[in-house]
Amino acid sequence: MRQAKKIVQDVISQIEAHQVKKEIVETGEIVQIFDGIAVVTGLPNARYNEMVELGFGQKGMVIDLEKKHVSVLVFGAYEQLSVGGKASLTGKIMSVPVSNKLLGRVVDPLGNPVDGLSPIRAEDHEEIEKVAPGIIYRRSVSVPLQTGIKAIDSLIPIGRGQRELIIGDRATGKSTIALDTIINQQNQDVVCVYVAIGQKESTIAQFVNLLTEKGAMDYTIVVAAPATSPASQQYIAPYTGTAMAEYFMNRGKDVLIVYDDLTKHAWAYRQISLILKRPAGREAYPGDVFYLHSRLLERAARLDEKYGGGSITALPIIETQEGDISAYIPTNVISITDGQIYLEKELFNAGMRPAINVGASVSRVGSAAQVKAMKQVAGSLKIDLAQYRELAAFSQFASELDEETKKTLNRGARMYELLKQDKHQPMPLEKQVVAIWVGVRGYTEQIPVPEIGRFEDEFLIMLEADRPKLLKTIAKEKVISPEVEKELEEFAKNFLTIFPKTKDESKTAEK
Repeated sequence: MRQAKKIVQDVISQIEAHQVKKEIVETGEIVQIFDGIAVVTGLPNARYNEMVELGFGQKGMVIDLEKKHVSVLVFGAYEQLSVGGKASLTGKIMSVPVSNKLLGRVVDPLGNPVDGLSPIRAEDHEEIEKVAPGIIYRRSVSVPLQTGIKAIDSLIPIGRGQRELIIGDRATGKSTIALDTIINQQNQDVVCVYVAIGQKESTIAQFVNLLTEKGAMDYTIVVAAPATSPASQQYIAPYTGTAMAEYFMNRGKDVLIVYDDLTKHAWAYRQISLILKRPAGREAYPGDVFYLHSRLLERAARLDEKYGGGSITALPIIETQEGDISAYIPTNVISITDGQIYLEKELFNAGMRPAINVGASVSRVGSAAQVKAMKQVAGSLKIDLAQYRELAAFSQFASELDEETKKTLNRGARMYELLKQDKHQPMPLEKQVVAIWVGVRGYTEQIPVPEIGRFEDEFLIMLEADRPKLLKTIAKEKVISPEVEKELEEFAKNFLTIFPKTKDESKTAEK
């Protein structure tokens, strides 16, 4: 009897101790469905960018607030939804799962893996939209982010925390520059995020395979919003990538993020805005398309040491039509970023790789993001190359040229050849410095222009074989000391005596 009473008392005490949590879920009704947009009534407490649960496991995000209804951006197959269906608020602003386990994975803009591998266990969640760090949290950009591309690291240096636009026509090598920069971050302690917007799935797969072959996927996250995905996913993809980048930045890491490309992102937003009946402006884009990209790119920053010291370096890509950089979206993004790398179709067709127009390209951070060794060899290089292009255009109409002009043309033609580089073959800093030093100091002046590439390759191979300490010294000290310069001069003079000027001479020497 006593035991029965005790059991009853225990049950009563457990019931009294148990507190029922009241959870109120605000639910509305779908009254209209458009292309990727659901109009919902009965959600008076909805907030902008709040996540919404729809039927059939679909998710959405509040993108428009009206007096009597809200518009919800549907991330899945909106065709499954129907008028009269239910839509429930989650009480959470749109966020994505973040974790160290994202490295090496391909995910969709909602953070779900799409590479067929195991599920990703989230350590935390980050909101996709955040206010950019204020000026008090930032510090100036002064640490270089090496791309491994001679033409960029010498002429248009990029610093950690910078926003550098890559702009040019279709098929001029924009993605190649971005991928080569990611490949070059191996052993540099930089996390990379590649956001593919509106590209073919086969193209994204090729990029992932390339990064895997080069060992770059170990420190890279790929956010894929292919052309087959709805406009809603293409719209949030760059914000998702930035949220993942901020997770690492806030933990003191340096991050490189590539948006490939923001032209297609603007197209997706234009489509959504037209469905929402927002007033169309120039080129049918809505009036806030500038804010679309500015609030995204402003999140790239280098934080002060007091706030962790991490950084996000952004490389947005913009595709132009027939080289028109004065179009609406290109001018918008040019005005937001800290410089641009302009790739020209004519140069690309002429065999220049990468096809960088030196005159139209600029880095507003400049030599502040260069190591001293590169400053020493590339100080006047940009002016010299720009001068060469002007003289080359003028000399086509001149019958006679003075010796000084001929010398400038000869030097410029050889420097352009030295800046050529095969794709997916980023070059270590010390080799870049030596290659440019050889051209700037005039050691290539007697070499025929077609032989410059072979000259550079053989010079570096022999230098690495004969004097490996020299390259290691430049890599370590990041400066060309008088002793190093003297040794380089001695080696260059000796090399010129044994380097055959043409392939015919090379065959003769072999015999």
